Amino acid sequence: VQLQASGGGLVQAGGSLRLSCVASGSIFSINYMGWHRQAPGKQRELVASITRSGNTNYADFVKGRFTISIDNAKNTVYLQMSSLKPEDTAVYYCFVGLMGPRDWGKGTQVTVSS
Repeated sequence: VQLQASGGGLVQAGGSLRLSCVASGSIFSINYMGWHRQAPGKQRELVASITRSGNTNYADFVKGRFTISIDNAKNTVYLQMSSLKPEDTAVYYCFVGLMGPRDWGKGTQVTVSS
């Protein structure tokens, strides 16, 4: 599976960004898509995930601010990020899998200035 993420960038605190990730290749094996992030000096952490049927899971630190969605026809997962904080600054990696993360994309940088 190949993953192409886009949508990262520089935004001021309180602003919004939308990340997109398109999956291609052996997409028949995908039931689960989502996003991890990794800030400098920190471990990679789950941000949000979603199944093809629409079941979602969010990390506590993004609940109420981020929304994950999926377009099954386009094999694309989106992450709408609002009320961004400087601590959201990280490289965001999309992932796919059957029942859990299995493949990751190259990541897209999100930088939130204070």
